Amino acid sequence: MAKVEFDEQIAARYDETSGHMYRPEVLDPAVDFLAELAGEGAALEFGIGTGRVALALSGRGVPVHGVDISEPMLEELHRKPGSERVSTTVGDFATTRVEGSFELVYLVFNTITNLTTQDEQVACFANAAAHLEPGGCFVIEVHVPELRRVPPGERVRAFDVGRSHLGFDEYTDFVGQILYSHHYWNDGGSYRSFSAPFRYVWPAELDLMARLAGMTLRERWAGWTREPFDDESSSHVSVWEKTRS
Repeated sequence: MAKVEFDEQIAARYDETSGHMYRPEVLDPAVDFLAELAGEGAALEFGIGTGRVALALSGRGVPVHGVDISEPMLEELHRKPGSERVSTTVGDFATTRVEGSFELVYLVFNTITNLTTQDEQVACFANAAAHLEPGGCFVIEVHVPELRRVPPGERVRAFDVGRSHLGFDEYTDFVGQILYSHHYWNDGGSYRSFSAPFRYVWPAELDLMARLAGMTLRERWAGWTREPFDDESSSHVSVWEKTRS
């Protein structure tokens, strides 16, 4: 079972440190995209966290259930208005089964990389397929590995350098595709830090995982507003469809 990296301390400040993800120009297109795929059916979120997407999606009338391994993150979700409409299960989303079937299963904000082995990521696709109705869709939003930005001989790449936050990725295992993401915050002289491992994964590798689970790629975009995906895209939103047979 995956390790719980998001403890009480991280959960309590999670929405604050990811506040930019709540901006309407960021959140609304994602919810529009997912609501369209869910249609009249229900949705299942893997790694629901504090409910950024689930609460907005349920507000559109889509029944949402969420799975997350971190009880503190779920506690933060259930403190929010509208959380009574969202049911949750504590568990590892690579293997945890919930009752019912869904028109949509989704994983956003790089959460697939929280699974730090290829076997766990493959299991996640199988778990998604097991929950989907025939013809239902599995959606992942994830960054494209940025190895081109790491110079030969180097293992560290800074992605945010500011007065209040320093963030950098440390590539510790190029073969196993593991990086540690390090964050340091300065809250008026009080310092906080967070570091956790992630397994970066390539789009073609995800497509193969989908095929193993009985799903095929339906569409891939550079973002939620369906910008074309190409070799310069830094992230992608991919949709795989469960075969109807």
